[in-house]
Amino acid sequence: MHLGAVAGRAPDRPAIVMGATGESVTFRELDERSNRLAHLLRSRGLEHGGGIVILVENHLRFLEACWAAQRSGLYFTTVNTHLTADEAGYIVDDCDATVLVSSARLAPVATALGERAPKLHTRLMLDTDDGRELPEGWEPYEPAIADQPATPLDDEAEGDFMLYSSGTTGRPKGIRRPLPLTPMGEGLPGATPLLRALGGCDGGVYLSPAPLYHSAPMAWSMAAHRVGMTAVVMERFDPVDALALIEREHVTHSQWVPTMFVRMLKLPKGERSGFDLSSHQAAIHAAAPCPVEMKRQMIEWWGPIISEYYSATEGMGATFIASEEWLAHPGSVGKAIVGTPHILDDDGRELPTGAVGTVWFDGGQPFEYHGDADKTAAARRDDGYATVGDVGYLDDEGYLYLTDRKTFMIISGGVNIYPQETENLLVTHPKVMDVAVIGVPHAELGEEVKAVVQPLDWGDAGPDLEAELIAFCQERISRQKCPRSVDFEHALPRLDTGKLYKRTLRDRYWK
Repeated sequence: MHLGAVAGRAPDRPAIVMGATGESVTFRELDERSNRLAHLLRSRGLEHGGGIVILVENHLRFLEACWAAQRSGLYFTTVNTHLTADEAGYIVDDCDATVLVSSARLAPVATALGERAPKLHTRLMLDTDDGRELPEGWEPYEPAIADQPATPLDDEAEGDFMLYSSGTTGRPKGIRRPLPLTPMGEGLPGATPLLRALGGCDGGVYLSPAPLYHSAPMAWSMAAHRVGMTAVVMERFDPVDALALIEREHVTHSQWVPTMFVRMLKLPKGERSGFDLSSHQAAIHAAAPCPVEMKRQMIEWWGPIISEYYSATEGMGATFIASEEWLAHPGSVGKAIVGTPHILDDDGRELPTGAVGTVWFDGGQPFEYHGDADKTAAARRDDGYATVGDVGYLDDEGYLYLTDRKTFMIISGGVNIYPQETENLLVTHPKVMDVAVIGVPHAELGEEVKAVVQPLDWGDAGPDLEAELIAFCQERISRQKCPRSVDFEHALPRLDTGKLYKRTLRDRYWK
């Protein structure tokens, strides 16, 4: 199945609805407009394997640009809208794209790319119908596609996204997989099989509360289109607005990151229980670890409709777990559905059941880090095993449990401490909205454990809450895992996708 097939049988069904404004496009409009852009890209010299960059906020036209590239057999790179011109320019140049689509809202960054993006020959800008004068080298999007055919390309074929890692520990890496170049709809690419397994079907409604520049929201929204579902796109996440949209749009399926669960659970109980969520059939989450207690509370609230998967943009493997399984194996990210997981020590030897080591998969998709043979080699072995550096263990039933990323490990007095367990505990405290646990310099121990906390109420920040949180940990986990000190921040440097920029926090202390 694919966009054109749905447009043929349900042309007037909404394909995209914007959460705040209610703006929408039908499947026929999305099909025709993405075809027009596909023809424009061909006319500008982009053949199979070429690349475009999409630097656009959650916008009515975002998925249109994705579909144009997908159906043209191109690579498309979506860029984090919070990056500076230098950070965005690195990605635009590194991915070798020759076309950039951006918007008037992001014009300050997009137009500042300048010499940072010498490979671009076409720059298209959305939202320029107010008569504004565009910078030199830019074209208004709508006139550029207006005269192009609304029918499919003669050589239409499946493309793929080429996204960049979040760069939480250094420069982001471009993740490039072999292009499918199969006929459109062949092989049910991306998240489509899992969405269908969760009951996603013709006429359903999918809620996307996260930024579309991230792989999961974008891939799942496109998968929703492939099976005939309307994608409701939130311009930005708000816990109350998300619940209201489930009720207003009769949402059947949704995808989340754990920080969104936390923010909804921290709402006053009367406020979060005042919505009709009866249409909601399946909610799935991924992207970051979910504290066990928070997930348990979500299942109690929404019922056993919550599923979790673990994977990465690299596609090296994947696991899945439904609510009932998770309640029997709390904390697990499930059993393998793509590839086979292996737990290896630092010397590459397979570890026994229950032993903690680096998580590797065999049998996943091939991939490379674009232009970086060393990084590719570090992530893959000669036998085909691949890893993204996560640490965990397998139980005797084959369920995978993650403990943390190797790069986040704290070594204090010779003891290896993975901070995720401490973070998962602290976020359950009623006065904590968000938390990061990091290692900071210590003269004797090398590193000591510090918690950086965003309090629910800033008025609570101070020595009394610091002492309360340290005691809270010491009563529940071993003291070596507990913070020796707590600092308070108004907000943590967390991506909209739920991932934390720990490097930003650590650098403040290590510099």
